[in-house]
Amino acid sequence: MKKFAVFGHPIAHSQSPFIHQEFAGQFGIELSYERILSPLDGFRDSVSAFFAAGGLGANVTLPFKEQAHALVNELSERAQVCGAVNTLYLTEDKRLAGDNTDGEGLVIDLQRLMFIRPGDSILLIGAGGAARGALLSLLQAGCAVTVTNRTFSKAQSLAERFAGHGKVSAMPVSETGTTGFSLIINATSSGVDGAVPQIPLSLLNQSVACYDMFYRTGLTPFLQLAADNGVTRYADGLGMLAGQAAFAFRLWHGVLPDIAPVLIKLKQKMTS
Repeated sequence: MKKFAVFGHPIAHSQSPFIHQEFAGQFGIELSYERILSPLDGFRDSVSAFFAAGGLGANVTLPFKEQAHALVNELSERAQVCGAVNTLYLTEDKRLAGDNTDGEGLVIDLQRLMFIRPGDSILLIGAGGAARGALLSLLQAGCAVTVTNRTFSKAQSLAERFAGHGKVSAMPVSETGTTGFSLIINATSSGVDGAVPQIPLSLLNQSVACYDMFYRTGLTPFLQLAADNGVTRYADGLGMLAGQAAFAFRLWHGVLPDIAPVLIKLKQKMTS
């Protein structure tokens, strides 16, 4: 049986095993997919042991995506640009390779929701790993992206890093309230602590869509804030999770699964 896994710390909450088993069922593929809790100082050893025992591919979640980037022998172009890896696989000559499907998963979900079109103006809140993983794909989708962050210098650095890939700029949080955006994406981890990103409430109205890369049962704090201030189109990152998994699945198996039925089952599973 083909062996796959997801590495993280913590990892017990991961829905990836369920998602990949559902995808496999669409094609009659038999596989095992396990959660592996890697020690914070033992990621390299955990990955080496998994592939030495016959593992064929793995997903990587927090906090190991940057370590995975440094670990692999080969990187895709987007993984090089993002500086992070969320998918590990073996090349034909058994070299460990890395890719990043986070941005692709985000964009396919935004397109499913009809939240983006080429030429749209997006406010991306956050300048950490999640924002970095998303930015390239948003630019490649033809969107203009403004990065804002509590520490403005980090937003500037991120915008400069991606300047050659599309229309991207940085803006202090205090100045964002006077600019019209069609979509606001929260790429911070504020929701984990029950907090919301500090943005001008004037950004939130019926004409803007809001997307939170964080997900949980019920509205995230950011989406609750948006709904309370007149936003009617909003979604969390569960669809992005399924999307990035679908593109990782294609890397391993050569076929792209249908996300929609799995997303329905995933939502049912999380609310039951």
